[in-house]
Amino acid sequence: MTAHRRPVVRLVPLLLVLTLAGPGLLAQNAPAQGSLPTPDSFFGFQMGADRKLARWDKIVEYYHLLAKQSDRMKVDVMGQSTEGHPFLALYISSPANLAKLDRFRQINATLSDPRGVAEAEIKKLVAEGKAVIVQSMALHSTEVASAQMAPELTYDLLTRDDDETTRILDNVIAIMIPCFNPDGQIMVTDWYNKHVGTQYEAAGLPWLYQKYVGHDNNRDAFQTNQVESQYAAKILFRDWIPQAYVDHHQMGAYGARIYVPPYAEPIRPGGDPLVWREMSWYGGHIAYKEEEAGKSGVVSAAIYSGWGHMGFHWITPFHNIAGMLTESASARLATPLFLHPDQLSGGARNLPEYEPQTTFPNPWPGGWWRVRDIVEMQKIAAWATLDVAARHRETVLWSAYLKAKRQTERGAAGETSAYIVPAAQHDPLTATKMINKLLDQGIEVHRAATEFVADERVYGAGSFVVSMAQPKMGVVRWLLGRTLYPDNTYTRDRDGNPIRPYDMSTDTMTEFMGVRTDAVAAPVKVDLAKLTAHAPITGGVAAGATTYALDGRLNDSFKAVNLLLAKSGSTPGLGVRRVAAATDTLRAGDFLVGGAPANLLKEIAAQTGVELAPAKDEVTDAYAIRTPRVGMYQRYYGGNMDEGWTRFMLEMFAFPYTSIKDADIKPGNLESKFDVIILPADSVAMMTGERPAEGDGDSGRRGGGSWRDRVEGTPPEFRSGLGKEGVAALQAFVQKGGTLLTFAQAGDLAIQRFGLSLRNVVADQPTKAFWCPGSTLRVRFDNDHPLAYGMPDEGLATFLAGSQVYEIVPSDRNDETAILATYVERDVLQSGWLLGESLIAKRAAAVSVKHGAGRVVLIGFRPQHR
Repeated sequence: MTAHRRPVVRLVPLLLVLTLAGPGLLAQNAPAQGSLPTPDSFFGFQMGADRKLARWDKIVEYYHLLAKQSDRMKVDVMGQSTEGHPFLALYISSPANLAKLDRFRQINATLSDPRGVAEAEIKKLVAEGKAVIVQSMALHSTEVASAQMAPELTYDLLTRDDDETTRILDNVIAIMIPCFNPDGQIMVTDWYNKHVGTQYEAAGLPWLYQKYVGHDNNRDAFQTNQVESQYAAKILFRDWIPQAYVDHHQMGAYGARIYVPPYAEPIRPGGDPLVWREMSWYGGHIAYKEEEAGKSGVVSAAIYSGWGHMGFHWITPFHNIAGMLTESASARLATPLFLHPDQLSGGARNLPEYEPQTTFPNPWPGGWWRVRDIVEMQKIAAWATLDVAARHRETVLWSAYLKAKRQTERGAAGETSAYIVPAAQHDPLTATKMINKLLDQGIEVHRAATEFVADERVYGAGSFVVSMAQPKMGVVRWLLGRTLYPDNTYTRDRDGNPIRPYDMSTDTMTEFMGVRTDAVAAPVKVDLAKLTAHAPITGGVAAGATTYALDGRLNDSFKAVNLLLAKSGSTPGLGVRRVAAATDTLRAGDFLVGGAPANLLKEIAAQTGVELAPAKDEVTDAYAIRTPRVGMYQRYYGGNMDEGWTRFMLEMFAFPYTSIKDADIKPGNLESKFDVIILPADSVAMMTGERPAEGDGDSGRRGGGSWRDRVEGTPPEFRSGLGKEGVAALQAFVQKGGTLLTFAQAGDLAIQRFGLSLRNVVADQPTKAFWCPGSTLRVRFDNDHPLAYGMPDEGLATFLAGSQVYEIVPSDRNDETAILATYVERDVLQSGWLLGESLIAKRAAAVSVKHGAGRVVLIGFRPQHR
């Protein structure tokens, strides 16, 4: 009943010693570079060879061996991945440069933030400094080629002695993240090797290839929830701030062979113009080098728009980094794929036909497509990026200075002088967490020690101020400011139908986290202290009380309560109650704790940051709470990212849960094991295993393939589906008193199969009538209802594709449905893109429906998303 876990494979003893010694740069003086083992000889096959994949532990061993024998390379073991594998950064440059890494990092820091430094000094630093280029591989683990390419690229840089290589080594510090997701690389490699030579050799991994977020790990750059994202952010946003960053990916198999920069329209404005010119500059050289090498099928300025999610290659331009990606056509994991000419198609953004055009002058004619083809094209792209920086080192470094200087000037002259995060917040602990996330982006944040006035508003002592007059003003603007996605000819087709953005139309951190942030026009006039480290989150316990109160508005109060409940069995007399009716000092939803020893309370306050205050009022209307028995449905077919994000959230706030699969649900009797069962956002077809209706996901999967391919191409033991038996078991669970909680489109299972008196008013609407691709919408909460205790009167919902809006169908049981959240009557959109406001205004966003002795709680949006 627990989630599938892959065993952590230990490295050979030597590598264990190196890893357990702790993070640090590892290098040894080396003999002649030509004596280094080739990747072919070390791994026993050519990188990208048909049906061959090198595993991460063996790749790590190779990098350590190269570092031991070459003075051109250092290995930094930054720490462990989510599931305990080493996360590496490789530093490759001339021996002289590697000996002075700290000096070059200091130079880069000054060029990236030149405030207060004279231009004459900047020119000296440009003359002395080295271009810094970061490239990452294997972020998405089923895109197998880049992890195989990186050892070959590394070997070439360490062994070649031609003029081009010498120029790169002398002028560039090349930093590689050779595997962004070690856990997934191992999962996919083991899965593929297990099935190679069988009918399932190209079957997709059944579960998420990152423990919690799977493919969404690329969307984690702005929130840095996962440890791998935190390592990359440290390199990109704080330690180095490179001049260019390239993330190597794969895409579907049936179009161009490789996408290279620049992006297509629209672009997200607010970046320095030079950063967009640099992307064209690097991308033009990459495309030229691909053609020079005889590679066909290279496309640029197409498919991927410049307005994307705030993942690593799309947030970096606002850090004044030329943030880019390559996307190569995929094979079938490591298995070759044959494509007929008439199977190749355009139809993507700025590539309407599979025909020659200025950005696609040499279409690939079809034939066999192999991982080796991808390795070669990716290596050309990676090398070309280094070549540009090496040939134009001073231009690249001077551009870094200009971008930082000009962005600071734009920020100072703009309509918004600063963003203020008031001390007075609905949830001040979450506000402080957000400030610390901004610091992790390398953003400058100040704090006021005293009360002040800005734009005729009074702000209390402890309020945070984020000035726009700083080099990263673009990041500040998009994480803290209201975002409206463009609605123009770039974002609609010839018939006026909206074109889906690449992922979200907004990634506004402050809105996602529910933190109030105010844009102010006038400069803030108060003494401010710059934060040089994370703002502390420390709780406390008042002395002398017998009963303590926890603020039910704080997310972390729930964590504190869960930790207390976990101790209740071993702590006689410990009890937790929830206030059901407000008193003079308590709100409905606040928690009361009695009978807990002082040392336990202090420990939990320190761990969560929650203040435990004496309960001053006599409370008569409160009810005891206990740890709920929570089950969450987990399926195969690649896993469900919404399920993974939900697991991550539950663990973050110490909610115990059990992952349950089809075999756990179908026998029934669920009420004996669970109080609550969660269905994360998912289609009915994916949950039940039933073939979807025509046009509802039967084809068009990434890289092609039908529902039949998905099922028959998967080993039988990993073919998910609740079937009618499982659906009946879930309904019986509810009717016998259980609570079924659904997110977004998972609500269809209860509406359609349980016969609930609800209708999703946005279902099957044409896009011209209703369109809301990843936006934040304004809602009102009924915080008098126990399910909405602690919520503000008004807040935001994150609405994605598949989200639902409810109309209660008239019946004689109208009273059995409670509306928990409702979209406001006008100006529903906060950030993103919304067409068809009238369809959802004043409609229900979340409801609770009585069903038998139990209830179904349907949250039409995704409250835990990212």
